[in-house]
Amino acid sequence: MMRRRTAALSRRSALGQLGWLMAAPALAQPDNELLSYAPRAKPPAGYPAAYATTVRAAEDEGQLSIHSTTDERVAAPLVADFRRLYPRVSVNYEDLGSTELYHRFIAENQLGREAADVLWSSAMDHMVALATAGQALAYDSPEKAHLPAWAHWQDRLWATTYEPVVFAYHKPSLPEGQAPKSHAALAPWLAKAQDAPGSVVSYDILKSGLGYFLAAQDAAANADRFWATAQALGATRPRLLLTTDAMVRQIADGRARFGINLLGAYTVAQARERPTLGVIFPEDYTLVTSRVLLINSRAAHPNAARLWLDYLLSRRGQTVMASASRLYALREDAQGETTGAALRQLLGNRARPVALGPELAAPLANAAYRDFILRWRAAMGYAKG
Repeated sequence: MMRRRTAALSRRSALGQLGWLMAAPALAQPDNELLSYAPRAKPPAGYPAAYATTVRAAEDEGQLSIHSTTDERVAAPLVADFRRLYPRVSVNYEDLGSTELYHRFIAENQLGREAADVLWSSAMDHMVALATAGQALAYDSPEKAHLPAWAHWQDRLWATTYEPVVFAYHKPSLPEGQAPKSHAALAPWLAKAQDAPGSVVSYDILKSGLGYFLAAQDAAANADRFWATAQALGATRPRLLLTTDAMVRQIADGRARFGINLLGAYTVAQARERPTLGVIFPEDYTLVTSRVLLINSRAAHPNAARLWLDYLLSRRGQTVMASASRLYALREDAQGETTGAALRQLLGNRARPVALGPELAAPLANAAYRDFILRWRAAMGYAKG
């Protein structure tokens, strides 16, 4: 996974601008007339008049730091469009694995260092754990009325996408008619795949926070079936990876034949480009998760963070998601190729959206987490310890 910072002024450029201003005090002008600054932004249409104060405060802050599990290349159209709206706010965007994002944020706060203003993660349980521990700033977004009730919690957590969790397969080596199409069909199919070690890929839940979250959700849906599937998966000696992107590459290239629990947004987008990649929306139930956003309760730039949250939840931001970024937008009125509305029509009653709430963090409790991991390690054939 690449880590990049976008849209930030270089130190040399910033010092050069400062020197110009200091050298010409007699040319003092209103802020929006200084050549070294972009014009001030206006509040979005339909927002309360008082929102102008938030915009002005964000511009005075001048910066926004985002740590996210969303790949930089996927988020780039959103960052670029946000900066078109608010050109005075520089954005530092860094993509991280879900586990690293979570533990880095905790460590930075414990050490008293400046942490990211915004966290945006697909590991919903991690975000709930941080919010219930007091790490999320409460903010009443003007966009809240456009979201379903399950998609926000106490004005501290915000779902931004509506993303299916899918299976994937290598079309040349595994015809669609032979691939399992439901969670119930996984264990019997995996039992027959034991003669092809390494042909199945899934998350390494020891290292991937998202992988653990999805496994816990499947176990909650049907514990007996989940553990039977885990046992059968372990017997295939699977390749356990950290990201959907890594799984997609191995399946599309034929290094693996089948993948379990991939994020649908990335997988569907890659399937459009790679004819060898097939996608299955599980027929018994399809988990629908979301990239969840919180504003750091100790954010150095809280007003810029509010602008970013409102942008992502706005009809404009959601339409960029569903068109340029190819993420499944949450709002009903979003336009584009990957909208939640179209997905809900496709999935019908088998869609199982994961609602935000404190219960999502329960599997992260020490005893529950330890017991789950130990049982999973045994199923994968790992040595104890």
